[in-house]
Amino acid sequence: MAIYYTKEHEWVKVEGNVATVGITDFAAHQLGDITFVELPKTGKSVKQFEVLCAIESVKAASDIYAPLSGKVMSVNEALENTPEIVNESAEEAAWMACLEMADPVEVGKLMTRDQYDEYLKGL
Repeated sequence: MAIYYTKEHEWVKVEGNVATVGITDFAAHQLGDITFVELPKTGKSVKQFEVLCAIESVKAASDIYAPLSGKVMSVNEALENTPEIVNESAEEAAWMACLEMADPVEVGKLMTRDQYDEYLKGL
């Protein structure tokens, strides 16, 4: 299992051919209190860096991008009724979707935790 990050502040945990996606603690903090999460439909196919779903907070509405191409296998339905989980546990309990990866080579376009931490220092 490995975790990677995007410049748009999504994280993705890769286990075999399954990629679990969410937003980072940094993004959750920047958004403020999360009020709504629009989850993707199961079976939807997405390409890397295309819009996967959306999230709304008291400050703004934001698109969430797919870190990797693939097909949505499952979504975290708990977020529909309790979107505040994103503020409480963005990088664990608040995962948003699991994708069946289409091209594992795309992982090479993502950042490691150390690279992401360096990226944050530059913001």
